[in-house]
Order: sequence, then C-alpha cells, then structure tokens
Amino acid sequence: MHEDSTRGNMPGRLLRLLSLLQSRREWSGSELAERLGVTDRTVRRDIDRLRALDYPVRGTTGTAGGYQLTLGRNLPPLLLDDDEAIATAVGLVTAADGRVPGIEESSMRALAKLEHMLPTRLRPRLSALTGATAAVERHPAAPRVDPTVLAVLASCCRDREVLAFDYRGRSGEAGARRVEPHSLVTVRGHWYLLAHDPDRSDWRTFRVDRIETPTPTRRSFPPRELPAPDAATYLTRSFASASYRYTVWVTVRLPAEEVRTRLLAPVPGDIDDRGPEECLVRISADSADLVTQYVAATAALDAEITIDAPAEISHRVRHAGRRLGPRDP
Repeated sequence: MHEDSTRGNMPGRLLRLLSLLQSRREWSGSELAERLGVTDRTVRRDIDRLRALDYPVRGTTGTAGGYQLTLGRNLPPLLLDDDEAIATAVGLVTAADGRVPGIEESSMRALAKLEHMLPTRLRPRLSALTGATAAVERHPAAPRVDPTVLAVLASCCRDREVLAFDYRGRSGEAGARRVEPHSLVTVRGHWYLLAHDPDRSDWRTFRVDRIETPTPTRRSFPPRELPAPDAATYLTRSFASASYRYTVWVTVRLPAEEVRTRLLAPVPGDIDDRGPEECLVRISADSADLVTQYVAATAALDAEITIDAPAEISHRVRHAGRRLGPRDP
C-alpha cells in the first residue's frame, strides 16, 4: 500500500491503533499493520506520533519483538467507545455513593471530569442508568483504600504479573510477600486480593488496606486453576471456615436452609445441617459487637436455641436480653 493513500485517514487510524494497543498486552508490528491495512513503516511512524502525544508505547526488537502500551508518568487521553464510557461512568457512580467503600471522594472527582467530556448523545443513557440504581448497603466504617494501590493490583491481576508488597497481618506485624495475583473482591465493606502464594504453595487472601508499597515485578506467570467456581465463592468459603478472636456456636431448632433464608445477611461463619429440624450456626469474628449482633439475630428467629459462647459474649447477650425485657412498672 502506498504511503500517500493513508495520510488522509491518519487521525482515525491513530485512534484504531491506540484502541488495539489498549485491548491486548503486546502486538507485533506485522499484526498491527494487517489490522490497520497499512505497511510496517506506517505503523512505526504512527507509533512515533502516539509517543509524541505522551502515550508510553514500548517497542522491542528481534523475532519476538513488538509494541506494548506501558505504564507512564503522565496520563494521556483515554480512548473509550460509547459502551465503555457509560460502563465507566456507572461504575464511578457506584463507587461515589458508597457501594464501593473507601474511594468515594476520588470517584466523585473522576465522575465529574468524565461527565464533562461525555458527548451529548450519551448523557440520556447515563442519566437513565444512574437514576435507576440504588445503594442497598453502605459501610461508613469501612477502612479507606488507596485508589492507586487498587489500580496496581487490578493491573497485575489482568496481566498475570507477579506482585511484591509488604503486608500487615491482623497482629500488626509486617512482612514481605511475593504472590501471583488472581482477583480483587469486595466483601462486607473490605477489599480483598485473592492470590496464589508460591512460598506457601497455597492460595491466600489479603486485605487491601493492609497492603503497602505494591510493586509489579515485570515477571509473568501461567494461570492457575482456582479451587472454586469463582473468586467470590472462594472467599465466602474461606471466611466460613476461618476462626477469629470470638467464636460462638448456636444450635437452632430449625432447618439450615430456613435459617439461611430468614437471616438478613450472610453469617460470618457457617451453618451446618444437623437433620430436618436442627442446624448448628458457627459465628466467628474479631469484633465482639459483630458476634453479639449475629447471635441476637439468630435468637430473634423465634426458635429454640442453645448457645455455646465465650464469657464476654455470653455477658453481652444476657445484658442485651435484660435491656429488651419488660420493665418493672
């Protein structure tokens, strides 16, 4: 193809080239040329034009060489199609109103900038979508997370890149970790990173607000099969089997499925079926208030129960019962 025949299409071609670079981690020059219908020489010139616009495109030489859109020091214009722009705006609305805890203020600022740049044709769609959403549960006490940390973690999950960071456990003691990140999940107001830890030869979950100085290592890893249908299921099962500072066992004279249905929120623990008319509810958490609240919720099911609890929890439950009982005239 002659070079002159492509000059009139350069602005649109640059957008197509940028879209291709954003859609995959790396492209060879010949692949890009074939997709764009131009010569390899035109691809090289267009790459130089993107670099002049502050897009950090890295090129490698050799038989396995190609082009990659890397992390840059500055934020160049972001290319989004209509559906991607609407999805991004709705996601920011969700975060700004508290449904994604810890990043409300940053999300509101980003939403204001995005709405200002949206084409007129997209504004009715955004208004309809955001007007039809509502927050079911907010977490005002959830710890704040650094959006920059979330972005680094999400990028490493997407690119299957080994991640190094310092981590503070529940005891407050910090230690260095090096993991293969899989997914980010938000549960009960907290962000969690699900990753495989090669040093421990097992899967681990990390509270994002306890992760410090996350650093991509530029080393990729092959995908591993998660021992669960999806990340959310894995975390739910992990939390159900974990034991924390306070653990209570409540025997309830109701079927397990009925208890699961009637409780307003999932138990921080698990519910074991003990036959057609009885189940065992295990409630475990680091917060005595949280455990007491779930014991009270279980007791409110109006069924015969037996409680096996530490002294502190038993005292709290009895005190709550006295406060709820009839007062002397």
